Amino acid sequence: FVFKLTVAKQQDHFFQAAYLEERDAWVRDIKKAIHRIDGGQRFARKSTRKSIRLPETINLSALYLSMKDPEKGIKELKLEKDKRVFNHCFTGTCVIDWLVSSSSIRNRKEGLLLASSLLSEGYLQPAGDTSKAAAEGLSDTPFLDLSDAYYYFPDSGFFCEGYSSDDDVVLKEEFRGTIVKQGCLLKQ
Repeated sequence: FVFKLTVAKQQDHFFQAAYLEERDAWVRDIKKAIHRIDGGQRFARKSTRKSIRLPETINLSALYLSMKDPEKGIKELKLEKDKRVFNHCFTGTCVIDWLVSSSSIRNRKEGLLLASSLLSEGYLQPAGDTSKAAAEGLSDTPFLDLSDAYYYFPDSGFFCEGYSSDDDVVLKEEFRGTIVKQGCLLKQ
């Protein structure tokens, strides 16, 4: 899950992700940043809490842990869409329903704001074309309260079987397992 970034001074930088989806998310975000900078725009990551006026009482990290609780959290499912099977994921509607039932929010509109902040902070990841398009800004909100918008937890073991586009290559064999030796790659 290593990729190389070559900068203008012909310096190579190597990055290694923990799993395939994380690598793809990094590549997508770096491409977005390069596109903005090449277009003459400034690139600065805004704090989600400030940009959507998220109350100080909401702890996204604690909320994420509650969502992942095996007993009371969001149930990970095996979902099928467009001849593809998405493993260890859930729908946008499931997330909003869970937020409402856990009294984390008062209504679905508030749930969209909270789920969008979870998505932008990396606690949730989009899976499938519908949710990925929304996360990339092709919708009114980055998070969709839809039954055909799929999401997953970054450390869930998510993988997709079946047809994939060139931009969405997710292999079933991800070589997850025990780390035998860990280190870091240095600039050559």
